[in-house]
Amino acid sequence: MLTCIIRYQIDPTKRDQFAEYARNWSQAIPRCGADLIGYFAPHEGSSTLAYGIYNIESLAAYEAYRARLAEDPLGKRNYAFAQAEKFLLREDRTWLKRVSDPHGPSR
Repeated sequence: MLTCIIRYQIDPTKRDQFAEYARNWSQAIPRCGADLIGYFAPHEGSSTLAYGIYNIESLAAYEAYRARLAEDPLGKRNYAFAQAEKFLLREDRTWLKRVSDPHGPSR
């Protein structure tokens, strides 16, 4: 299992648009085959950093997922929404693999 962390730099004056974008992905991402952990918007500290986090089985599964997402009606609308509203200034993906138990050793 791999975890994808998308780090967004967003326009701080368009947080509401980012929140709508995140809500749309919360429907489309699971439908297209990834395990969405969530989207996270600025609250305290930086006003421009936001994150999207999901799990997927492998990079091969990711490629198939991306193809389904590109054809998904809500996915298409959400991509177009982001382009039109210009609230995403930068987007970087990092792939991580868990190497520990989520809650530490059993006692």
